[in-house]
Amino acid sequence: MKLIINDATTLKSSFPIREHKGKSFIALPLDYTILDIETTGLDFEYCEIIEVAALKVRGGEVVDRFSSLVRPQNQIDDFITDLTGITNEMLESAPTFSEISKDFYNFVSNDVLVGYNINFDVNFLYDAFQENSLVFSNDFIDAMRIARKILPSLEHHRLSDISAYFQITNPEEHRALSDCTTTQLCYSELRSIILQKYSEEDFANLFKKTKLSSKSIHTENNDFDESHPIYGKTVVFTGALKSMKRQDAMQIVADLGGINADNITKKTNFLVVGSEEFASSVKNGKTTKMKKAEGYILKGCELSIISESTFFDMVNQ
Repeated sequence: MKLIINDATTLKSSFPIREHKGKSFIALPLDYTILDIETTGLDFEYCEIIEVAALKVRGGEVVDRFSSLVRPQNQIDDFITDLTGITNEMLESAPTFSEISKDFYNFVSNDVLVGYNINFDVNFLYDAFQENSLVFSNDFIDAMRIARKILPSLEHHRLSDISAYFQITNPEEHRALSDCTTTQLCYSELRSIILQKYSEEDFANLFKKTKLSSKSIHTENNDFDESHPIYGKTVVFTGALKSMKRQDAMQIVADLGGINADNITKKTNFLVVGSEEFASSVKNGKTTKMKKAEGYILKGCELSIISESTFFDMVNQ
């Protein structure tokens, strides 16, 4: 199978193609389902779902909810427990995803989905539903993209940053149901701000590509999508990439308006780990860079550890 990067670079790859996956779009509906999951990491091949939650919203009001822990095949490590508060003991009696898949699938139904950095949630659920012979094709709206556009002066745009801006308390950060509730409240606040200034159509037009030029970005491209998750973010690569040379991957980052760096710092946004090294870390322990990155994450830095396959899925958004 082939992977197309920015309609320019074609790679031979074993990365999944989700042919029935719904589309990401910009809109401000009042009827939708808020979605959030917790996982053991951000790689769709090696990591597992450990919690799912959803809020059904009609007319801007929550009318129903779904929430469940999910028992993974493997035990979770201390980092995930420290981050989420979910322990192996809590998961021992939880159902597997297969056991809740039909109920959760029916709850979500064919609703438009709203979530925070929701593309990751959608990919995990697409694969998990597919393993249970269920086709997951809901279109979705990323509240983080909206927040970046409406609140550009904020240094970071994590859910915690947006909820703090609106003085919304999230009592259990990194727990699926609490994050759903917080996302719903933040989306409502963002929607109110937007409709005071724009029509829905005019707001959607703000996400069209704009011509930019920046001396800090080493690329001949000057046509950047500011809402892309890589734009303006600092990316560090570690380990050997199996699908392309590292310099080519770094060029993709630059062409998307991202910033390449060699070392992990508190300003790093993404640590991209080569597939073999990521797989090894699941069973044989983590590298120094990964441990350093986890330390920054637990301190509240806007940093994610992702595998090579997750990176290429992200750049193709």
